[in-house]
Amino acid sequence: MRESRHLGEKEKKLLNALGSQPDISQKELLKLTTYRRTSSVSRKIEQFKEENYLSGPTYAVDLGKLSKNPVSGFRCRVEYEKDIDTVIEYLQIIEPLIWVYPVLSSHKGLLNTLLLSSDERKLESLLQLLKDNNIITDYGFRVSRYHLKVENPNFYGDPLPSLDNLLEPCEFPDLSYGCHSTTWNECDIRTLTYVVGGFESIKLMDILRNERKLHNKEWTYEQIKYSFEKMSRNKLISKFYLISPFPHDECTSFYLFIRADDRVTTQRIVYNFARGGRIHREYGFCGDWGMMGCISHPQFVVDLMHKLDVIEEIKWKELYILRSFTSGVQYAGKYSEFDYFDVETQTLEYPYDVFREKIEKKLANK
Repeated sequence: MRESRHLGEKEKKLLNALGSQPDISQKELLKLTTYRRTSSVSRKIEQFKEENYLSGPTYAVDLGKLSKNPVSGFRCRVEYEKDIDTVIEYLQIIEPLIWVYPVLSSHKGLLNTLLLSSDERKLESLLQLLKDNNIITDYGFRVSRYHLKVENPNFYGDPLPSLDNLLEPCEFPDLSYGCHSTTWNECDIRTLTYVVGGFESIKLMDILRNERKLHNKEWTYEQIKYSFEKMSRNKLISKFYLISPFPHDECTSFYLFIRADDRVTTQRIVYNFARGGRIHREYGFCGDWGMMGCISHPQFVVDLMHKLDVIEEIKWKELYILRSFTSGVQYAGKYSEFDYFDVETQTLEYPYDVFREKIEKKLANK
């Protein structure tokens, strides 16, 4: 694959800086990149967005700081035979559904999904209900109670990075959630709903307009701004850019799950995987499994599983490649995952019985 156009030295420096230092100031960007004016930097960032190199900034949420009760990420593999739109319609009834990821598979319909969960047992029972009624044919899931570490491409790195150093010792970062220590009010939670997730940033004034138009909330701009600053100050949210190594439509996106016999070895593999290359990486843990979400040069995945096969320490592995002929990742939950936060108890608990009733009603009318 050839790049749509060759990136210049300034462009590479700018993308590297945004990817590794999302809070960097315009003045600091000028020093790093040698552009002459901040307006030139702003125009270049917009150009990167138009060329599908860059999106954001957006924000990740610390679920431990959000609520007093434990909330986890529920990563589910769904197999199906019905039309994909029908399957997604049913999954959407489970409101904390964040995204749906259609997976490349030659012999069955396959989706990866991410949901938030306040009760894994009840959530699994809803998936079993869909299976019992032949909406889906099977499912499997892994629960994550950790952050994902985002590392954007090094534009001076190899687009096809070596995997020879996977077992090298490393200092694995602490990806643990924080603890609830700040009281969040309704305006905080409504603002959180807009700034977390998706690919694009949203202006605070747009949040204000949407809240007035869609929810009849008479917040002031100062309230929205204060909530945003409060969440940032208390590290409920953390800023990042999503940067592709090449224009996104020329890349391959995939999730890779890996497990060794012990956690230290798994950590080393996850930490060192394609590190320093021209590849977007997000990594973390689901139980004992290491997990990596990547955006890469298509050639990188051609013999990836073969390269991993020869590493004896890797005992189990699963690769899920995004289907290129679909619309890609769909944010199917429509950003309703925080609607059930109770400001009085400072807890986020989902009404699984309500979701079950809605699913059963839809099944009865099909």
